[in-house]
Amino acid sequence: MARSKDKSPRTPKEPGRLKQMWQVFQMTRRYDSNIVLFMILGFLVPVVIGLAFALLLTPDNGFTIALWIVAGVLGGVLAMLIILGRRAEKAAYSQIEGQPGAVGAVLRSSLKRGWVGSEMPVAVNGKTQDAVYRAVGRGGVVLISEGPRTRTARMLDEEKRSVAKVGGNVAVTVIAVGPDADAVPLHKLARRLTKIKPTLTKAEVLAVNNRLNSMTKKLPIPKGVDPTKARPQRGN
Repeated sequence: MARSKDKSPRTPKEPGRLKQMWQVFQMTRRYDSNIVLFMILGFLVPVVIGLAFALLLTPDNGFTIALWIVAGVLGGVLAMLIILGRRAEKAAYSQIEGQPGAVGAVLRSSLKRGWVGSEMPVAVNGKTQDAVYRAVGRGGVVLISEGPRTRTARMLDEEKRSVAKVGGNVAVTVIAVGPDADAVPLHKLARRLTKIKPTLTKAEVLAVNNRLNSMTKKLPIPKGVDPTKARPQRGN
């Protein structure tokens, strides 16, 4: 009698790079109707520039003209990928903008090098779900409010005083993310942090962050959202 062989379940293969890019493109196109136009322009501009250089600099050398055209095509492909990445990030964050925990999702997944932050807010209004988050980097301490300014102003003032007690003369910057007209859009939050003028060294960043964490009380985080796992809504 033949023995039945135990077949271990096969782990599903992850999609290839091209398939992943196609999925990102499809997701982005649902929320950004201009993505195709921007990508086409991003591809054509380097190609046209390469062709123009070829005809101006070496009009009689076919090999050099071909090299310029190839360089233009490669530059166009790179430009398309950059545009797709930027627009995809914007589309992903547009799905969660305005939801409790959205700022925490950015701090968890999109902080640039040299910055330390947490998806856990340092202050929360249990009734309105407004919150204040904190990030520490070369630019000092940044307090990020999530919600209307009129409702988060008091929490921000309290956190400023707390930072002043622990951080001393460390620079404190306030950024508002919410429905106010002058608020920072969610998809621009990470880049906004990098524009703050550096005032601390790497060692000072760690020291300030450790001191602030030691005095921070653990709070129930608003039920956050992950932009990479957000389910796309159906278009109208």
